[in-house]
Amino acid sequence: MGEDQQGKGAPYLRISALTKMFGPFTALKDISLEIYEGEFVCFLGPSGCGKTTLLRAIAGLDIQTTGKVEQAGQDISALPPSERDFGIVFQSYALFPNMSVTRNIAYGLENRKTPKADVRRRVEELLELVGLPDQGDKYPAQLSGGQQQRIALARAIAVSPGLLLLDEPLSALDAKVRVRLRHEVKDLQRRLGITTVMVTHDQEEGLTMADRIVVMDHGKIEQIGTPLEIYREPRTSFVADFIGTMNFVSGTICGAASVRFGRQELACATDGLAVGTPVTIAVRPEDIVVQGVTADEENAYQARVQGLEFLGSFVRADIASEVTGEEPLRADLSINLIRRQSIADGDSLLVRIPRERIRIYPGSVSRE
Repeated sequence: MGEDQQGKGAPYLRISALTKMFGPFTALKDISLEIYEGEFVCFLGPSGCGKTTLLRAIAGLDIQTTGKVEQAGQDISALPPSERDFGIVFQSYALFPNMSVTRNIAYGLENRKTPKADVRRRVEELLELVGLPDQGDKYPAQLSGGQQQRIALARAIAVSPGLLLLDEPLSALDAKVRVRLRHEVKDLQRRLGITTVMVTHDQEEGLTMADRIVVMDHGKIEQIGTPLEIYREPRTSFVADFIGTMNFVSGTICGAASVRFGRQELACATDGLAVGTPVTIAVRPEDIVVQGVTADEENAYQARVQGLEFLGSFVRADIASEVTGEEPLRADLSINLIRRQSIADGDSLLVRIPRERIRIYPGSVSRE
């Protein structure tokens, strides 16, 4: 879902030129975004980037200062939350502690004066759906964090809303439960086909769950794309730095399709930047090749291993070279490769940086 959203006609959720001020502080600056029916979209970014404010504007919990929110073709910009069609799950679950699990899930249905038999049937169906069929009589305090979050999810979708909003729903859970629930939430969303927007600061969560990711920083959208696009083709150095691990080194454009890194010339796309322009060269550690490299290959040079860090399924090597100057690169090498080639600290080896794996950003490396 999500890959072919352009072929799906009108977007289900359209946000146009949305700005949100808190006094003199601009929390959101001119945000425009389209989300299609059935998509799972993640708002991803560091604390204070505006992602939760944007989610709250969609929900009507924080009405925008200017701009428009449309859902299913209707302008909902000024509607209170009670008149909007969404279910929401918060980081803190926000279950009613004095109500049983059954009553928690039934809350929205009862408010809508749904017949008792229908409520009972729907609650049973939802408990089954979230894998807790026998927990209806318990109270929230008797459940684990993961179970409480499943119940919060069941309560949010009980009234079959058109939109599901998730505000850091897994961040209060421990790591193993979080990974398991990630898959469960995504699987549930797929089965229901419900349009979902999730706020997270956890890049792994965004990459594994989303059809599309909206990367935000300082109240602005930095990039929108599929997880693969965001990871492989980060448009700005901020996105490159925020998603995954990235080497950043200083360079200078030295030709129509080449950049200088120390004394080493690297062939790569230069985005039409003029010769002599200072740039930041970015390359992922897993994209540096050390196996089967020959000296006459493009972007190959002699280097030495300056340190090895064991990280479970792979080893991170610091690779330095006289030709590239003082800045070493981190390279992620598989355990099998390390064993096969008997790579050790201090070893000399030929490395190659494939041209299609090099990203260039204008300006020198920021040393914040």
